[in-house]
Amino acid sequence: MVKPGFPKAERIQKVLANAGLGSRREIERLIEAGEIRVNGQVAKLGDRITSEDRVTIGKRRVGARRLQKNESRCIVYNKPLGELVTRSDPQGRPTVFNSLPPFYGGRWIAVGRLDINTTGLLIFTTDGELANRLMHPSRQVEREYAVRVHGEVSEQALRKLVEGVVLEDGFARFEDIVESGGEGSNRWFHVVIMEGRKREVRRLWEAVGVKVSRLKRVRFGPVMLDTRLPAGRHRALTPDELKALRELAGFPGSIR
Repeated sequence: MVKPGFPKAERIQKVLANAGLGSRREIERLIEAGEIRVNGQVAKLGDRITSEDRVTIGKRRVGARRLQKNESRCIVYNKPLGELVTRSDPQGRPTVFNSLPPFYGGRWIAVGRLDINTTGLLIFTTDGELANRLMHPSRQVEREYAVRVHGEVSEQALRKLVEGVVLEDGFARFEDIVESGGEGSNRWFHVVIMEGRKREVRRLWEAVGVKVSRLKRVRFGPVMLDTRLPAGRHRALTPDELKALRELAGFPGSIR
């Protein structure tokens, strides 16, 4: 029984993920590599810790305040063209993290990625467990994109994209395709996928001989990209969006 006033022990990967030190998968990889120690001993998956324990990652000590359960934050960011979803780039190119508000005592974690030539909605949270759940394929989170394609698109090609094609990393398909304007060989579509595989939307179109000339994510699960949010800016999620997102992730509670 936990004594009154004594912090409750929780799984180490959960505590460190909630502290914003990485997604749960990243933390698990560090544990398996022997990079994390608790009270001088190499940590194991499933170990339980509290803020009273001395935790180090590599040679860096994790402060006790960082291990305490804090309120998490969650924001939407409108990614512009040319930014990378990485913390640093050897070539000095701009990254999304340069544009996010500072968060002291933790770090922002991207829920999924967009490539350098894709714009639109990205969700960031300081809750590693929430990020991990939303990115897990079992959650089947819908991702909607506005796509401008160059080339003739036949009804047969559209049917094939919905029925599915085999890519180099397996079977893939669009859950839905809706034509949304354009003329000539430049036409717009809205497409929905349930996964976040690398360049999946582009590769699906390429599989039917069509080239994507513009790609913008406009929805992730229940969260829509606000047309009033300029590229390179962020906003906090509304209480309804937060509630729906956490329910989608499979656990109750609220974050601000």
